[in-house]
Amino acid sequence: MKEISYYPGCSLHGTAREYDESIRGVSRLLDIGLHELEDWTCCGASSAHCTDEELAIELAARNLAIAEKSDRELLVPCVACYSRFKAAEKEVKEHSRKVYFPYQGNVPIRYALDFFCNDEILEEVKKKRVKPLSGLKVVCYYGCLTVRPPKVTGIREYENPMHMDRLMKLLGAESIPWSYKTDCCGASLVMTRTDIVRKLNDRLLSMAMEAEADCLVTGCPMCQANLDTRQEELEKETGKKYNLPILYFTELMGLALGHPDAKKWFSRHITDPIKALGNKGLM
Repeated sequence: MKEISYYPGCSLHGTAREYDESIRGVSRLLDIGLHELEDWTCCGASSAHCTDEELAIELAARNLAIAEKSDRELLVPCVACYSRFKAAEKEVKEHSRKVYFPYQGNVPIRYALDFFCNDEILEEVKKKRVKPLSGLKVVCYYGCLTVRPPKVTGIREYENPMHMDRLMKLLGAESIPWSYKTDCCGASLVMTRTDIVRKLNDRLLSMAMEAEADCLVTGCPMCQANLDTRQEELEKETGKKYNLPILYFTELMGLALGHPDAKKWFSRHITDPIKALGNKGLM
């Protein structure tokens, strides 16, 4: 069994419970042992770095110092948390920044999507897939923070990432090419510039519908929340009909691997995916 440290972050214990539960469920099926960090705290995303640079680094460093006590990699599902951790790592390792907590920059930080798209993990997925997602058309939405800035994330394919696309194909789904996979959804501007978020969300949803996707797949709780919760509001404003399920990639992994709780995860979404999946014979 592969053992890895796990930092769920605030949203996965609240609004993104289905992401947390599907990660845990898929990990068990793939013989991955998750060790949630003891006494973890908020990393500061997405407001600390906008108000106090020192606080933003220290909040992330505290959690990384806890993770560094073991020799395991650190799995981070939330891309906003991942971005803050990688920024703190860069400050400590490359800029020799001194932090209050005993963090040395030695813990490997793994974003969940990157981790589950590792060749070794994909081989296990291939072996244990019991329900191919045949007939399901998806658009893979990486968002902006999964790949940018590349000097922080270390991602080479930051303009056209393909690892989620390859995962979806392995699960049996059809991954449709589209040009919006790394566009921004507006992220935390939802609190201050809702007009911008509505405009960006309309474009993403409209282009996904134009691509004739059955659902949009992501690995970011903020992207998922923005795109899932605003469809009814946008329909009233634009006159368009979206009804596009916004799913976490781990939920579809769980479905393909035959996890018994998949329907429970899907039931928590605002835009119901159960009917769309049922029409494909997948539920």
